[in-house]
Amino acid sequence: MDYQFKEIEQKWQQYWAANQTFKADSNSDKPKYYVLDMFPYPSGAGLHVGHPLGYIASDIFARYKRLKGFNVLHPMGYDSFGLPAEQYAIQTGQHPAITTETNIATYRRQLDQIGFSFDWSREVRTSDPGYYKWTQWIFMQLFNSWYNLETDRAEDITTLIEKFNASGSAEVKAVCDEDTRSFLPSDWATFSDEEKQEELLKYRLTYLKESTVNWCPALGTVLANDEVKDGFSERGGFPVEQKKMMQWSMRISAYAERLLQGLDTIDWPEPVKEMQRNWIGKSVGASVKFKIESEKLDDYIEVFTTRVDTIFGVSFVVLAPEHELVQSLTTPAQKEVVENYIAQTKKKSELDRMADTKTVSGAFTGSYVLNPVNGEKVQIWIADYVLAGYGTGAVMGVPSGDQRDWLFATHFDLPIVQILDAQQDIDVQADATKEGKYINSGFINGLNYQEAVAFLNNWLEEQGVGKAKINYRMRDAIFGRQRYWGEPIPVYFKDGLPYLVNEEELPVVLPEIDKYLPTETGEPPLGRAADWKYNDEYEYELSTMPGWAGSSWYWYRYMDAQNESEFASKDAVAYWKDVDLYIGGSEHATGHLLYSRFWNKFLKDLGYVTEEEPFKKLINQGMIQGRSNFVYRVVDAEGRGTNTLVSYGLRKDYKTIALHVDVNIVENDILNIEKFKAFRPEFENAEFILEGGKYICGVEVEKMSKSKFNVVNPDVLIEHYGADTLRMYEMFLGPLEQSKPWNTNGIEGVFKFLRKFWRLFHNEEWQFHVNDSVPTRAELKALHKIIKKVQDDIERFSFNTSVSSFMIAVNELTDLKCKSRQVLEDLVVVLSPYAPHICEELWSLLGNENLSTTPYPTFNPAYLEENEFAYPISINGKMKMNLNLSLSLDESQVHEAVLADEQVQKHLEGKSPKKIIFVKGKIVNMVV
Repeated sequence: MDYQFKEIEQKWQQYWAANQTFKADSNSDKPKYYVLDMFPYPSGAGLHVGHPLGYIASDIFARYKRLKGFNVLHPMGYDSFGLPAEQYAIQTGQHPAITTETNIATYRRQLDQIGFSFDWSREVRTSDPGYYKWTQWIFMQLFNSWYNLETDRAEDITTLIEKFNASGSAEVKAVCDEDTRSFLPSDWATFSDEEKQEELLKYRLTYLKESTVNWCPALGTVLANDEVKDGFSERGGFPVEQKKMMQWSMRISAYAERLLQGLDTIDWPEPVKEMQRNWIGKSVGASVKFKIESEKLDDYIEVFTTRVDTIFGVSFVVLAPEHELVQSLTTPAQKEVVENYIAQTKKKSELDRMADTKTVSGAFTGSYVLNPVNGEKVQIWIADYVLAGYGTGAVMGVPSGDQRDWLFATHFDLPIVQILDAQQDIDVQADATKEGKYINSGFINGLNYQEAVAFLNNWLEEQGVGKAKINYRMRDAIFGRQRYWGEPIPVYFKDGLPYLVNEEELPVVLPEIDKYLPTETGEPPLGRAADWKYNDEYEYELSTMPGWAGSSWYWYRYMDAQNESEFASKDAVAYWKDVDLYIGGSEHATGHLLYSRFWNKFLKDLGYVTEEEPFKKLINQGMIQGRSNFVYRVVDAEGRGTNTLVSYGLRKDYKTIALHVDVNIVENDILNIEKFKAFRPEFENAEFILEGGKYICGVEVEKMSKSKFNVVNPDVLIEHYGADTLRMYEMFLGPLEQSKPWNTNGIEGVFKFLRKFWRLFHNEEWQFHVNDSVPTRAELKALHKIIKKVQDDIERFSFNTSVSSFMIAVNELTDLKCKSRQVLEDLVVVLSPYAPHICEELWSLLGNENLSTTPYPTFNPAYLEENEFAYPISINGKMKMNLNLSLSLDESQVHEAVLADEQVQKHLEGKSPKKIIFVKGKIVNMVV
C-alpha cells in the first residue's frame, strides 16, 4: 500500500500508550539523561504550530539518547494555575478547575497526536492538591529557615533561636530586615512569645512586610512587573497603580551572590545569563548617611553610591515618591505639589519608570539634609526614577559626573560643581571620568580616584556616617496574589501574627466560594469562603501564591511523581540529580529561571537535593511567527469601504485598505473565495477583481495570534499530512534558536520525502520488498554519511540541517535502487527520532521489535573514503566527458581504461592520441 500515515500514526500512538514504551526506570544501570520542556499553561485555545517547536526538538533528542544507551526521563505536565482561567470564572461563574480540566484534555489530545515520547506516568499538574501540598510544604520550610552569612547557607530557624538564647543579637550575621532589634540573651528571655515571633519574622526566608506593589483594581490583584505594560495590565489592558500593601515576600536577596556565581557553572545562552546578571545587579560602593536638617525629625537618609569619591559634588538628594520619610519631610508649602506628583507616579509601573530615561520630572519636598563631609545644606527632592525597593530608595545627585543628575539639575536650576580637574564641558553635559585630581573636594583635594575612595571609606566609617558596601539591585520577591486560582498559603493568623499549619494538615485545599471576585470590603476572593477558619477559630491567609510557585520545583516531582510521603525520595533525587537538557523560552529569564535556581539552592542547603543548580544546559527555542494573509478592499473617495476586493498584484490601481484573512482558507497565497464568503458573510455578494483567474493574497510576517487570523492549528496539518511530516517540517524551518515565519506552503515537500522514504521499502506495486543482498560500497557510503551527519547534528542541536541530509540520502539510495535489509534497517533507526511513526511501522515490517531502545548505528569512516574519481576527460584541452576510475590505478592502467571506453572512442573519432597528460585525482588530457 501507499503511505497510509493516518492508520500508521494512530496504531503506534496506541501501542506506545498501552505498553508504556517511554516509562523511565529510576533504578536502571544505564547512565541517566533528563530531558525537560518548560511545561505549558493549558490555555483554552490549545496548541498552535508555534508551541510544539521546542517539544519536537526535545523529543528528537530524548529518542536519540535512548538509542545511544541512556535511561531517559522525558516527562510532561501542566502549569495549571493561572489568571486566564480565573478571569473566565469571573465572567461565566464556571469553576477554574473545570475550565482547566477541559483545556488539559485538549492539550493532551494534541500532544499525543504529535507522537511525543513522554513518560505520562509522571504527569504533574500544579493545581492538583496532591501536587501543591508539596509547594505548600516548601513554603513552610522557607518560613522556618534563615540565612546564616557565616556558613553562607540557609539553616533551620531553631539555630537562630539558639544564638539568641546564647548571645543575643550581637553575634548574629544574617540576611534580614533593616529594622532588627539589638538585644542581650537576658532581653530575649523576657520577650513575650508575640515579641519573639515579630523579631523572627524579620529573619525568616519568607516573611510579611509592607511593600510597594503593582495593584490592578479591575483584576483585584497584585501583578508582577512583567505583567504590566505602560501602566496597564498585560491581560485585559486595565489601569495599574502603585500601592503599599502587607505582602508575603521571599528573601531571594540572600542568594544574590550565589545566583550570580552559579551562572559561570551552567551551559546557558549568554543573553539569558546576562539578563540575570543585570537583574541581580551587583555593585561595589559605599553606604552614606545624610542627616536631615530638622528640629522635629532626628533621622537621616541613607544612600548607596558606587562613586563615593564624588560626594563633595552632591547638590541634591532624591527619594523615591513611596519613601517612608516623604510625608514627614514635605513642608506645608510643598504639600500640594508633592501629593500631585505622587499621584502621577502611582499610574506608572516600576518597569516603565526605569525605562523612561528621557523625561525629567520631580518635586522639591521643602526640606534639606546635611552633607556629612562638609556640612553643606542639600535639597531633598522626590522623583520617579528612584524606586523604593531598590537599594535604600534614595540617591545622591552629582550632576557634574552623572548625566541623569545633570539633566535633573539643569531642569530644576540646581548647582553643578566640578570635582575633578580632568572633567570637561560640564556646562554642556556630565563627565563621569575618574581621571585627574580632585578639586572643590575638601580633604581629598589633590588625591587620585583610588586614593580618594580608600580615604573616604575609612573616614566615613570612623565618623560613623557610612562604610564600604556591596549592593545588589535584585529585590526580595513578592509572593502573594489577591486572587482565587492559586495555591493557598498554609498560614493562619493569631493576634495579628502569622503561624504555620501543622505539616500533617497539608494540603490546605482551596475552599469553594460563591464568585471569584474580591469581597465588597476589598479582601481577596478567599474572603468569600464561608466558615473557612483554622481550627474554626483563626483566620487563614487570604492571598494565594504567585504563578511561579508551582514551577519553581516541578522537575523534582517528575523524579518521583506518585510519592505521597515526600516531594521526591532521596534515592530518586540521588539518581536523577538534575535536568541535563532544558528547553523553553527566554522570556522566563528573570522569572521562572531565576526563582527555580533560588528554590533549588535553598533545598540543597537543607539537604533535600544534591545539586547546586537545577538545569545543566538550557536552550531557548525561537518563536515561530505568523505568516498573515490579506485581501484588499477598495475604498471610495470618502474613504468608505466598498463591496469590491482587488487581487494583490492589481491593488496599486485602486485606493484600498488591507484586511486580515484566515490563513487556513488560503493555499499558496491563493484565496478560496467561497470559503472567504463564509468567513466574512458581509462580502457574500462582493465583486472580486482577479489576476489570471485567481485572487492572490498579500503576505506579512507578524506575531501568531487569533486577532490576525494567522494561527495555524497543528490538528489541521496532521489531518492532511501526518504528525511525522509536521515534526520534520518544524525542524526544517530553520535553526532551533532562531525565530522564523511559518509558511505552510513548504510542508508538501517534506510529505513527499516521507512518501519517497516509504517507497524505498516497497516495489512498483507498493508491496513491501527488501532483500538480504550484500550492500554495495555506494549504498554503504550513502548510509554512513547520514549516520554521521545526524549524530553530529543532534549533538549540536542543529536539527534543521539533518532534514535536508535525509532527503539527499533517500534520493541517493533510490537512485541506487537499494533494497538491502542491512542498509535500510540502519536508515530506519537513524530517522526514527524525527519521524517515529513511519519508522516504527517499517521496523515492524522488517520483522523487528523495540525500535526505541535499538542501538544507534555505529559510524564507519572507511565507507566515506573516496576510492573512485570522476576524471574530466579532455581532448586538445577541451573537456568532453567525465569517467569514473579507481584511484588505485597507476598511469598506464588509466591510459588503458580511458582508451577502452566506448564514449571516449566516439569523441576521438578514430584518431589515436599522440600524447596523454595524466594528473592523478585531477585530469586526463589527450593530444591528437
